[in-house]
Amino acid sequence: MATRPQTAKKILLYWMDATVALMGFMLSMMVLTSARAGRISVPHAVAAAVCVLAVLAFLPLILRDAYDDRPRPTAKLVAGGLFAAGAVALVPPSATTTGSWEMIGCLWLSGLSLYLPLRATACVGAALVALTAFYVSAVSDQSWPYLLISLTLSAVLLSGTMRLWRWLWWTIREAYDSREAKATLAVSNERLRFARDLHDLLGHSLSVLTLKSELAAKLATIDAGKAAAEMADVGRLAAESLAEVQVAVDGYRVLDLDEELAGVRAALEAAGARCVIEARTDDLSPAARTLLAWAVREGATNVLKHSTATRCEIVIDGGVLEMRNDGVPAPATSGATSGATSGATGAGSGLRGLAERMAAAGGSFTAASTPAGEFLLRAAVPA
Repeated sequence: MATRPQTAKKILLYWMDATVALMGFMLSMMVLTSARAGRISVPHAVAAAVCVLAVLAFLPLILRDAYDDRPRPTAKLVAGGLFAAGAVALVPPSATTTGSWEMIGCLWLSGLSLYLPLRATACVGAALVALTAFYVSAVSDQSWPYLLISLTLSAVLLSGTMRLWRWLWWTIREAYDSREAKATLAVSNERLRFARDLHDLLGHSLSVLTLKSELAAKLATIDAGKAAAEMADVGRLAAESLAEVQVAVDGYRVLDLDEELAGVRAALEAAGARCVIEARTDDLSPAARTLLAWAVREGATNVLKHSTATRCEIVIDGGVLEMRNDGVPAPATSGATSGATSGATGAGSGLRGLAERMAAAGGSFTAASTPAGEFLLRAAVPA
């Protein structure tokens, strides 16, 4: 399934395709009307229709080439320009077509504007508008100043619209990339914090243990008593280090439920997902609150990493957490301890570890897609 930026890109391109198709229909009807009224001959009408339709056929290809980047002018752009020149050259000498047929040149210019810088587009556009207005005025009875004003407005509006549509696509793409970067950065920062804490705790202790072990090995053949004393210190330091690590891990594991809910709301809303929280937790024990805090944290990480959610609802009542989000890319594997991720097939290590933690504490855990196309995480802690 396509991601939301790609969907937005398709919508914008299809919108432009529909606009081009509508313009093609209108211009084709104009050629047909001119031929039926006898203002142009049938061969003239056929040639004009071929040129107009060729320009409109090349334009969607030109737009697609220019949407992800600003490429160099291509053969398709040059071919479209030649057909546009042919269409303008076939303008019938009649005032009844003013402001319509010759607009095909401005339409091609709007595609060209996606390939050139703004200043270069302005220079080419000014030359194109002036030449088109002069030529059409010379072969018909239309006023040159009126043509110049009309073509200038059309060129500015069409080129500005094309640039605006591409700018919208670039903005959507950059916003989505920024959201993914924020989610990845949040996970990386948490891992770095814990790694830094462990390094600060163990770095000095392990260095001392290494030195004392080396000293005891040297003293073993010289002074057995001193060697035994050094090894006793090694054992004491190892026990102290283990206790420090246990304290650090316990501190890492003990989470505050209210703080986690506030942090999850901020993280999800920063990623563009509306977060609604209803929590009734006054009657929960500290152990139950810690378990639910872990469930909230892992569930939010799952939403950020594995879905394109725009809405997330968190409800805690009677020791039961239900976390529901949309934006599930594909059906997920369900199961009480499957650890399925939102939109992923197979188990995710974060949710699998959460399921094991809940089971060890006597609670229950499920994570699965719903028939409504949402992802539901449900965790129940012991009463």
